[in-house]
Amino acid sequence: MQASIFLESGKEHSVLHQHPWIFASTVARYEGKVGIGTTVSVFNDAKKMIGRAAYSPQSQIRARMWTWDPEESIDHAFFKRKIAAALEHRKKWIKNTNAIRLIFGEADGLPGLIVDQYDKLLVCQFLSAGADHWKDVIVAILAQQTGCESIYERSDAAVRQREGLESQTGLLYGVQPNTEILVQENAISYLVDPLHGHKTGFYIDQRDNRLLVQELSKHRRVLNMFCYTGGFSLSALKGGATEVISVDSSGDALEVAKKQTKLNGFDESRAIWLDEDAFETLKNMRIGEEFFDLIILDPPKFAPSAAHLGKAIRAYKEINRTAMQMLNKSGLMLTFSCSGAMDMETFEKTIFTASKEAASHQKSGEFKFRVLKRLTSGLDHPKLTCFPEGDYLKGLLLERI
Repeated sequence: MQASIFLESGKEHSVLHQHPWIFASTVARYEGKVGIGTTVSVFNDAKKMIGRAAYSPQSQIRARMWTWDPEESIDHAFFKRKIAAALEHRKKWIKNTNAIRLIFGEADGLPGLIVDQYDKLLVCQFLSAGADHWKDVIVAILAQQTGCESIYERSDAAVRQREGLESQTGLLYGVQPNTEILVQENAISYLVDPLHGHKTGFYIDQRDNRLLVQELSKHRRVLNMFCYTGGFSLSALKGGATEVISVDSSGDALEVAKKQTKLNGFDESRAIWLDEDAFETLKNMRIGEEFFDLIILDPPKFAPSAAHLGKAIRAYKEINRTAMQMLNKSGLMLTFSCSGAMDMETFEKTIFTASKEAASHQKSGEFKFRVLKRLTSGLDHPKLTCFPEGDYLKGLLLERI
């Protein structure tokens, strides 16, 4: 018997509008044998078929839609079409780099699947029960369609636990990759560690914003907080910054940053790397009356879920308020949130509150900020209008006026 799920009456609207997630609270009943990652037919309360989805018995996201076409089968041919379409999108829009997000989960119709390319290596994350169920098929198709030398798995994100899946890492295809892969982006060379680095080894999603920093940095004194391996720092050096101070609490990441500075032939005397806590360093710099012409705040995910949002808002407000007080007149600030639980409206309100509090601490004179630009990830991280949750990276370019 075909495994099926039936949705509660009146709770099928989001799915009918192409939102890919079906929550456990919206499922009325099940029929047939449903197992982790298996394909289920999705019906409304009137027994009209909506489409097909991957089932996840332990997650609150009980199923993730593969297709809204009742006639479409979920098989090898299905994944071949989806992957080909994702690759074609990148071929059309992404140029002049060999570090590319090839597949971005729900946005490419492949929920829970992340695939990043670093030169001839692909790094995959199978973050949903459905993607994990079809892993072997997906890997075979990727190898065939990309001609890559290696495919490595980094399914070690915490979200796997909510899917009832264990952490998995290791070689899936080809030759064992090196712990350093050289990639090029915006005329800068980066060293990526696909085996141990954050996410899949690099923050590909900040490519366009790194280029923006490169364009804005000439003759500016720059502060880069939470710098990791120095992506924004190298961009500032490339752009002609007079001095770049970079702060991160990972000494290992800073050693990579220093190595990359030398690799690119940048003037090492213009780069200062501080192995320190970002919050404490900001406070101390403010007390010491340090001032900058460009400040970058790209902190880690403060709100991994809605339950953490209140605490995250306080943290974002604190670092932004302090940083704003350290900007010279006409200074610029790029501030980001990668917390999926915080939407752009909430983030903007938090930043605006931080600016008001920063102004209240000024002794004299006007202290205002202009929003020059809203920032997000690049075109290899497509967004769907029906899936706002996929737009996780948000940022603002501010100018002190």
